[in-house]
Amino acid sequence: MRSEKKPARKMEIPDGLWQRCDSCNEILYRKTLEKNFFICPRCNFHFRISSRKYIELLLDQGKIEEFDADLMPGNPLGFPNYETRIKETQTKTSLKEGFIYGKGKIGEKAVVLGVMDFNFIGGSMGSVVGEKVAQSIRLARKERIPLIIISTSGGARMQEGIYSLMQMAKTSAELALLDKARIPYLSIVTNPTFAGVMASYASLGDIIIAEPGALLGFTGPRVIEQTIGEKLPQGFQRSDFLLKHGFVDMVISRKDLKDTISKILDIIWSKSSQEQ
Repeated sequence: MRSEKKPARKMEIPDGLWQRCDSCNEILYRKTLEKNFFICPRCNFHFRISSRKYIELLLDQGKIEEFDADLMPGNPLGFPNYETRIKETQTKTSLKEGFIYGKGKIGEKAVVLGVMDFNFIGGSMGSVVGEKVAQSIRLARKERIPLIIISTSGGARMQEGIYSLMQMAKTSAELALLDKARIPYLSIVTNPTFAGVMASYASLGDIIIAEPGALLGFTGPRVIEQTIGEKLPQGFQRSDFLLKHGFVDMVISRKDLKDTISKILDIIWSKSSQEQ
């Protein structure tokens, strides 16, 4: 008698063990990806990471003295289902809002670091995000230490209407006071950074650093093409294109970001500057 072959058992792969690159479609082992700063080793694509992960990567020992952690958005316009979406996003991300800021050190140099989080309603800027950005600028001015803000955003939060748009003027005015106090501000723009955020504090840094391949601008390339009826140049609005055209000062790989910031601060933030 011939024995029947048993069907081959499928190998069960735990969720989250592998991740596909959005650029080259390479299947990557997640632990290897994490060790490489969430950068694809094949094509250099920079995966989007959380605000907490940036804090771990940039600050010494990954430690931050966080401020205004409990500030939460309201619903000033009574926008339908807005409170529900906020609660769902807070549960999903373990964040109260889409911006974290506080004091820490980079290469033993004291800084104020603020980080946006795209996972929180697309990194949209509402009134609380704008207020926390403004407070981070005030803190840097009060403590007389450099300010670093990492931006990623789809723009102003439509559910808050004019309250959201007002944050552009407020944050820009606070940065003008920081500049008057001669305290440096480094703006780090990541993929994507658009609209009201790009048109305000993200583009007002004394030095603007972009991650490779980041898509940046006021509106997306597809909208521009539809509006003007023309095909845009290859790589339009990507960080390398914008570097060539003078819109950003540097394009730096995430793995080199901490060392680059530390070296910049060594140059522009001397002891004599701090005593002024």
